Amino acid sequence: MNNPAPTHHDVTQSLVIVSGMSGSGKSVALKTFEDLGFYCVDNLPAELLSDFVRSTMRADGTPEKLAVGIDIRSRSDLANLPEWLSAVGKLGLDPKLVFFDARDEVLLKRYADTRRRHPLSHLGLSLADAISLEKQVLKPLRTLADVVIDTSTLNVHQLRRQVITEFGLSSDSTLSLLFESFAYRRGVPPDADFVFDARGLTNPHWNAELRPLSGRDQAVRDFLETQSEAPEYAAQVAAFLDTWLPRMQSDTRSYVTIAFGCSGGRHRSVYLAERLAEHAREKGWPEVAVHHRELD
Repeated sequence: MNNPAPTHHDVTQSLVIVSGMSGSGKSVALKTFEDLGFYCVDNLPAELLSDFVRSTMRADGTPEKLAVGIDIRSRSDLANLPEWLSAVGKLGLDPKLVFFDARDEVLLKRYADTRRRHPLSHLGLSLADAISLEKQVLKPLRTLADVVIDTSTLNVHQLRRQVITEFGLSSDSTLSLLFESFAYRRGVPPDADFVFDARGLTNPHWNAELRPLSGRDQAVRDFLETQSEAPEYAAQVAAFLDTWLPRMQSDTRSYVTIAFGCSGGRHRSVYLAERLAEHAREKGWPEVAVHHRELD
C-alpha cells in the first residue's frame, strides 16, 4: 500500500528558506516564523544547510520546523543552492524557498528612511548600484523560488499577516499588534495608532557602560527596572491597552500599531516596546510583532 503524499501543511512546516533583496522585509518574515514556532537561523552559510538540518533532527528522526535566512550576505556560491537543497531532500524534507522582493525605488526609500548600510556598501558602490548588483546575484534564487512575495506596497503588519496566512493558522478576525520603537528626532511613525513618549524616563544613554547597548539587552532592562518610574509607566500603559485593545477588535480592523518614542530610539523606547509585546503575548494575543525602527 502506497503512503499518502505529504500535505501542503506537512511540507511548509519542514524547512523554509527565506531569501530576497536587502530591505524587502526578510527580518520581519524570520521574526514571524519564529513566532509561529519555527527554529530560525539567519545568514547561515548555504553549504552548511544539510549539516544544520541534520543537527536539528529529533531523536525519532523527524525534523523541527526550520526557517533559514540565506541571502547576499552568504559567502557561499549561491549558484550551488539547488545542489544543497537536493542534499536536504535526501534527509526526507521538501524545502520551500520564499523570495522577498520590492521595487528599486521602494528599497531606496527604505534605506534612506532607516539610514542602514547596504550589505554590499563595503564594495564602494552607490546604493542604487549595490541594489542592482544584488538583484543580479540573487536572480537564480528568485527564479528557483517556490513563492515570491513583493513587499513594495506592504507595511509590517501586512507582511506579517501574509506570512502567517501562508505558513500558519490565522483567523481573519484576529487583531495583529505591532509594538514599535522610534526616535523623536526622526519623526513619529505615520501609521502609529497609539504613541507613548518615554523621554521622561531616566536615560541609560548617560551611563557609559550602557550607551552602546540597547533596550533589548538585559543590563539596560535591569537598569530601567531599578528606576521605579519605568515599571510604573509600563504598568499604566499595559492597563490602558488591556482595556482598549479588545474593544478595537472587529471585522473591519486588522492592525494596531503601538509606538514608543525616546530621544535616540535605542534604550527606553526599545525596552518599553519589548516589555509591552511580552505582556500582550501573555494576555493571549496571537499575532504580536516588534519593530525597532532605529535598530532593525
